[in-house]
Amino acid sequence: MAQEADGWLSEETLSLWKREQARLKARVVDRDTEAWQRDPAFSGLRRVGGVDVSFVKGDSVRACASLVVLSYPELEVVYEESRMVSLTAPYVSGFLAFREVPFLLELVQQLREKEPDLMPQVLLVDGNGVLHHQGFGMACHLGVLTDLPCVGVAKKLLQVDGLENDALHKEKIRLLQAGGDSFPLLGGSGTVLGMALKSHDRSTRPLYVSVGHKMSLEAAVRLTCCCCKFRIPEPVRQADFCSREHIRKALGHPGPPTPRSLKAQRPKACPRGDSGESAALS
Repeated sequence: MAQEADGWLSEETLSLWKREQARLKARVVDRDTEAWQRDPAFSGLRRVGGVDVSFVKGDSVRACASLVVLSYPELEVVYEESRMVSLTAPYVSGFLAFREVPFLLELVQQLREKEPDLMPQVLLVDGNGVLHHQGFGMACHLGVLTDLPCVGVAKKLLQVDGLENDALHKEKIRLLQAGGDSFPLLGGSGTVLGMALKSHDRSTRPLYVSVGHKMSLEAAVRLTCCCCKFRIPEPVRQADFCSREHIRKALGHPGPPTPRSLKAQRPKACPRGDSGESAALS
């Protein structure tokens, strides 16, 4: 059994989560569904969203959920909303979405009702999509429930289906030379679960990009790279900033706010996935 904050997760609840996860997984679409996704320059894409959940330091229950929307290709914040939440559902490996997604879903629904003109056309999620124990991570879960294209962008490799952060994997990382370089994450089952992406010329650690919903892996990788002023895609970085700043203000912590942005250059060009490792995905 998995331990809750105040007890134990019942086998009945875990079984319910498994059934619900399987039901939603059957609705995942892993191909491009919008015309802008198939355009080399993402012509038609105007708004990109990012979500984040940050915890109060030393507290496994109190947290802040944030949603930001940025203009594209300018990557300027046009909408942001944060709220303090209590994550009473337990953390269970492979089922993180049941703990965090309900609060992110509420933020998306609120925006859809109050300011539909600012709805993002795609969401970037700080987490995994199909690169997951059951092939259905947070980016898939949120994508299916919001019916929005979603991309999973993780900072660390989730070691599933034979993927390991071993010497061979580290050598492949070392061979990534420039922003936009990538290599496929081929699982033991023979399935490409995602891509390791060098998101910025000065980045030394890759991002792990995977399909969430209603978008191909090739387009997801290109979009992630195009959204990076730094290593972390700007929608995710800004959502993280908003949640941490909201916590600081809500708890009355002293000190100046965290700098929202630093001087940085946009990527020189967005990779088009028509050469090298990316070509293997087409």
